[in-house]
Amino acid sequence: MLANLLDFDLEGLAAYCDSLGEKRFRATQLLRWIHQRGAGDFAQMSDLAKSLRDKLAGVAEIRPLKVISEHSSADGTVKWLFDVGNGDAIETVFIPEDDRGTLCLSSQAGCAVGCRFCSTGHQGFSRNLSTGEIVGQLWHAEHQLRRGQPGAPERVERVVSNVVMMGMGEPLQNYAALLPALRLMQGDHGYGLSRRRVTVSTSGMVPLIDRLREHCPVALAVSLHAPDDALRDQLVPLNKKYPLGQLLAACKRYLAAAPRDFITFEYCMLDGVNDSLAQADALVRLVRGAGVSCKFNLIPFNPFPASGLSCTPRARILAFAERLQAAGIVTTLRKTRGDDIDAACGQLAGEVQDRTRADQRLRRIPIAILQPAPRV
Repeated sequence: MLANLLDFDLEGLAAYCDSLGEKRFRATQLLRWIHQRGAGDFAQMSDLAKSLRDKLAGVAEIRPLKVISEHSSADGTVKWLFDVGNGDAIETVFIPEDDRGTLCLSSQAGCAVGCRFCSTGHQGFSRNLSTGEIVGQLWHAEHQLRRGQPGAPERVERVVSNVVMMGMGEPLQNYAALLPALRLMQGDHGYGLSRRRVTVSTSGMVPLIDRLREHCPVALAVSLHAPDDALRDQLVPLNKKYPLGQLLAACKRYLAAAPRDFITFEYCMLDGVNDSLAQADALVRLVRGAGVSCKFNLIPFNPFPASGLSCTPRARILAFAERLQAAGIVTTLRKTRGDDIDAACGQLAGEVQDRTRADQRLRRIPIAILQPAPRV
């Protein structure tokens, strides 16, 4: 099979060029053509010697993801469904705002974590994506959005200003492919994004949070969703392996290298489950006791039939937010975007050939603990 050059960061591509008897500077030329100019054909790369272009055409390619569908929301959000082979498909979402363009990337076909409130987790897990499949989502979105409508002149300014690893999958479970992808996103010859503008979201892979801190400390978002281990065990099964004490200690360690002076805690608002004022107070005690500088991002739950859950009413979400803010914790309420095309948080499902029998496993999870809690 031909080598896919989307799989390589600078060091990887330099090593590949060396294996072809080419000098290192060829790697920087190739990266600029592929990622900055969106070239998909070696014949376009006019400053490469023809002999090198011919050589590359025989051994390598820039392999794009196959687009199954593209949907645009009334609010400008765009969602792509990409075919990644063997019956698997992944979803990618672009969210335009006045001051930024955020691209939400998938890291796996499905997800093995199985969070109670996430439709991807209910779907099960098929496989990790390659670096080229992760970066290929960014490559397609950036250069298609630059071109705009068919026949329109290509835009020269960057369209994607922020990348969040918050699509399908647990990014840190695919660390080997994620790391070169993050380096490509930040590299001067790639997409040139600052560390502050690249966010990895995790459900709490403690050892890999530490590795990310050492290797490529980008902005970190942690899916918290509960103020205590008993409830989080039910909502985020990974908590049984890495409970809150270990997770918050890893977050505190991460801050020493992080590009921002806080960790973002994602908190999905579930009616009668994790949304009482007593639970807001417990969250304050939790993060203060751990000494973690943080902000909370409250996420209205996007219901789907298999979850058995519903979203907290807006008035109660605002009261929850006010309680955190009164304690001095920066708290934001995520605006729901793209829900008319199922592109909102927790809705990405794609099409996955489940290898984990997730449906049977999730049906065995008791829901007694998820009944309405007393109001405080």
